[in-house]
Amino acid sequence: MMLEADDYARLLVPLAIGLLIGLERGWQQRQAAPGSRVAGLRTFGLFGLIGGLAGFASGVAGGWAVAAVLLLAGAALVVIGYRRDRSPSATTEAAALVTLGLGWLAGQGLPVPALALAAMTAFLLSQRARLHQFVAGMGEADLAALVRFAVIAGGLWPVLPDRAMGPLDAWNPRELWLVVVLVCAIGFAGYALSRRMGPGRGLLVTAAVGAIYSSTAVTAALAQRLRSEVAARPRLAAGIALASLVMFVRVMALVAVLVPFALPGFVPVVAPGMLASLAMVWWLGRRASAASASAAPTGNPFALLPALGFVLLVALVQLAVKYMQLRFGDGGVALTLALAGALDVDAAIVALRGAPADAISPMLAGAILALPVLLNTLLKLGVVLVTAGRAGGQSAGALAAAALAMLAGYGLVASLAGLG
Repeated sequence: MMLEADDYARLLVPLAIGLLIGLERGWQQRQAAPGSRVAGLRTFGLFGLIGGLAGFASGVAGGWAVAAVLLLAGAALVVIGYRRDRSPSATTEAAALVTLGLGWLAGQGLPVPALALAAMTAFLLSQRARLHQFVAGMGEADLAALVRFAVIAGGLWPVLPDRAMGPLDAWNPRELWLVVVLVCAIGFAGYALSRRMGPGRGLLVTAAVGAIYSSTAVTAALAQRLRSEVAARPRLAAGIALASLVMFVRVMALVAVLVPFALPGFVPVVAPGMLASLAMVWWLGRRASAASASAAPTGNPFALLPALGFVLLVALVQLAVKYMQLRFGDGGVALTLALAGALDVDAAIVALRGAPADAISPMLAGAILALPVLLNTLLKLGVVLVTAGRAGGQSAGALAAAALAMLAGYGLVASLAGLG
């Protein structure tokens, strides 16, 4: 039987997998006395090769018996090594079994997934000290929050129906639950980063990175902490203002790239809101630094009820958008874009991209595109007021300032277009 190039990959990749994991295991055991280690670089390389040979043999007619013998022999070597090691930790032996399995997977003709999993395994093994430190620093509330998040993200979301249903077929259960997952993830990440990097930097990093995807979800996640974390209110308000600023910058860049003909009407409306958000980030950031920033974050690291309230709002907006589409069709383009864009500004920008540049004037196109940005800002203002009440005064003020600046921008556009 002649071996093809793919066959060599199926045999060499298992060896590479074993050497990669063995390199990490050998480094971890580098201080051990010679002869005291059960398995190191060479042994793990052979474990990977044994698994690869078993996987390769199982694809040959009558080769399953050979594959079974090889895998059983490899597993027996792991058991013998564990009994000889007499160590309370079975990490090396477990890694050896994983190496056998990944070698078999590569030998079966799936070298790329096997190599990717091997890299992840080596990374996990290399994080021993950090993971132990992470576990030691967790409280009971942190563990409970992490488990709850695993349930809603890994237990519920994948099994929900992925199809249109409900009134007017306006709702997709899996997409709606993804909003819950996103809000809870941002809230938990902000809590964790605040403990890791300090209350100020961790929260702002969460707000900035999360707002690249959804400033609305960031606002909902941070707003639920405003009631319980009194000392952190200036930081939380700065985070909400920063998320709004990132949204303004993001949509400005998207319009410049995707719908450049609309910039003459878009910039005069959105730029004032962006500048107002920048000023509020600076002012609230100064207040946050003047307050005590050394205390660890308090409050519930996982709050499901605010996320459920936000997803209810999303569902109502989606129903309204569906009704507008069915009731007015193409005649309600501006209103439909505005309502949909209140939740997803990027979607409105992409939708208008398909319109011919000469079908609508640049000033009007920019004004239409800016409307979802304004409604999104007002939506976030409503989320803060409903979720936090009076505790969200500073955050609401930052969003209101941006909305008022955009309204002033609309006046400027009206005068430039000769409509005022």
